[in-house]
Amino acid sequence: MAEGKGIIGALSRLFGSARSAPASVSAGDASDPTRADHTGRAGSAATTEVAPPGPDALRITYAPLHDGDPDAGEIVWTWVPYAENDGRGKDRPVLVIGRQDAERVFAVRLTSKSHDGDRDFLSIGAGAWDSQGRPSWVDIEQLYSVHASGMRREASALDLERFVRVADALHRRYGWAVGN
Repeated sequence: MAEGKGIIGALSRLFGSARSAPASVSAGDASDPTRADHTGRAGSAATTEVAPPGPDALRITYAPLHDGDPDAGEIVWTWVPYAENDGRGKDRPVLVIGRQDAERVFAVRLTSKSHDGDRDFLSIGAGAWDSQGRPSWVDIEQLYSVHASGMRREASALDLERFVRVADALHRRYGWAVGN
């Protein structure tokens, strides 16, 4: 990746020393009904939508690690509740952007539905997280709290160049600090 000037170049340099993870790793069999039906859906390990914290309460980091746990820079699959918060939702990929506490991470959801021109979505193209190879968009408006036990599987690490673009968009919107 060529490092540019300005904020994108600065973000690239901040994250540049982070180790990148292999393209894909599984953290369990998603076809296992005990995992597929309940992981991340209810209880203390449920994935929940959260209000974006203030500028000093979240640091965007990039530290993907092939270890079966959700790490910043990785795209993981979890149960994501619908906006109506009525118990419905779906299994979907989310991009981990930073640590919330010892058991939880902050993440933004991905969608394969086209959102070209929508200011709340950032195109990141296709990747190993989507078995059909469809392009994806990151929803930078909705933030989720994902428990380590609520992750269904670790899909892939987003490459640094695309992660920096997401980090930049989130920094501009929320003022969150960036860098490891």
